[in-house]
Amino acid sequence: MSAPRPVPVPDSQSAPYWEASARHTLALARCGRCAAFALPPDVTCPHCHATDPGFAYEPVSGRGTVRSWTVVRQSALPGLVGEVPFVLVDVELDEQAGLRMIGRLLDGPDSPLRVGDRVRAAFEDVTPNVSVPAFTFGGVAS
Repeated sequence: MSAPRPVPVPDSQSAPYWEASARHTLALARCGRCAAFALPPDVTCPHCHATDPGFAYEPVSGRGTVRSWTVVRQSALPGLVGEVPFVLVDVELDEQAGLRMIGRLLDGPDSPLRVGDRVRAAFEDVTPNVSVPAFTFGGVAS
């Protein structure tokens, strides 16, 4: 029997993100001071440096542009050994310049992929209650 796939362990700050993901919604933390998104959120806003950012999670489109990628051919995590090779993409989301997210490209490692390709958020159901954000081709420009 193979090892189970690792699953996120939410804390008080990340719980809204993972709850939204379980509903197949990409929701990101927005600073209550400057209105910029922060991914991941921290104790201070990375944009305005507010120490009391009052982050609130808001749904976003999940559409973006591929900035870079890598093909993972070996996994140090036993729960992912049977899933290699797979592609991790670095995506700049449409909602904000410089807002980048890394996720698995679900279209497979043999898909033709170029910097600048458009993608959209999708979700991998890891368990009945846990879904992990990922990407697929087709994020038409907004």
